[in-house]
Amino acid sequence: MMKNIKKDFPLFQNYKSLIYFDNAATTQKPQQVIDSIINFYTKHNANVHRGVYSFSETATTLFNNARKKIAKFINADVNEIAFTRGTTEGINLVALSWAEKNIFAEDAIIISQMEHFANLIPWQQFAHKKRVRLLIVPITNTGELDLKTYQDFLSNNKVKLVAITHISNVLGTRNDVEFLTQEAHKFGAKILIDAAQSVAHEKVDVKKIDADFLVFSGHKLLGPTGIGILYIKYAIAKDLAPVEFGGGMVKQGGFEKSTWLEFPYSFEAGTPAIADVIGLGSAIDYINENINFDALKKHEALLCSKLIDGLSKFPRIKILGPIEQLKKNGHIVNFVVDGIHAHDVAAYLDKHNICVRAGHHCAQPLHQVLDLDASVRVSFYGYNNEQEVEFFIQKIEEMLKKL
Repeated sequence: MMKNIKKDFPLFQNYKSLIYFDNAATTQKPQQVIDSIINFYTKHNANVHRGVYSFSETATTLFNNARKKIAKFINADVNEIAFTRGTTEGINLVALSWAEKNIFAEDAIIISQMEHFANLIPWQQFAHKKRVRLLIVPITNTGELDLKTYQDFLSNNKVKLVAITHISNVLGTRNDVEFLTQEAHKFGAKILIDAAQSVAHEKVDVKKIDADFLVFSGHKLLGPTGIGILYIKYAIAKDLAPVEFGGGMVKQGGFEKSTWLEFPYSFEAGTPAIADVIGLGSAIDYINENINFDALKKHEALLCSKLIDGLSKFPRIKILGPIEQLKKNGHIVNFVVDGIHAHDVAAYLDKHNICVRAGHHCAQPLHQVLDLDASVRVSFYGYNNEQEVEFFIQKIEEMLKKL
């Protein structure tokens, strides 16, 4: 059974009637995370790595401990974890470093129709620049990945990289990344996993997946904004050249020539987001102490099932994505209402203190495939409950009668 964690989140204490269903965009922050950031700035604020005075050494210890927590959380080695500003920067860094040196004209990159802009545009632009083929795996009628086409792409092309989302931020589809990785490696391709929508909702184990690259954002994981993680398998990372230069990543510097520290420090030029790293480490602590992923998965699936069943009563509503999969292990339900624009649905719900996302969710090409310009997305986390879903359905029914 899911532990009641809502009391730990000050936003919900300040706004008792708020129903927050936009967790795929960003999660709320527990008091523990907020306190860790305040504590750093009020008691330990100093730069890391450079100082030999005690405040700097304390800040460095807190910073390094956070990296260890995050590495353990995804079962990585600490020297495989680089801090970024988020998922988007992590993917761009892979494109600018590894891909630039390893993918050439007439090679191919595989993505899918369900990718977020963060995992589409960098590879689109890279393909244009390097004359690389961008192969796009379609989705099936049920909103799942077309695995036959994926395997055909791998076997019939010189694929160097597969860049794929773990869970679609639009459809809620959960891709079998272990299978996708196994297939990619059969043909010598590396794989990058966009785990932005999965890492807060299930145990992500980079060694079990055998991922070559994996990225996610802290703010979708109960942590601060502006901080993310780039995991690179050490066998790959140790040979990567940095793409940003400055303080903190230099091993030996001179006017004519300089050398760099090893990964991950080579990818962390300049002063890092120290407080945000510590805040993300605190978010990991909170999850480890309060959230059982099996219970969370059952809880979120129950909410999805209840919402899907409720919305299915209304003929004007079309639910997107693999419905049976969402009922079993989903945390996102996306839908459209015939005759009412998604923005108008969101605006109506907002009048009743219900927060949802409306638009193309940074996945405009997927909406074009679905012949839609926008959709309404409900996304859950462990602090949501059945009463909120019931109230949501009630307000949708009222809206359909009025509009």
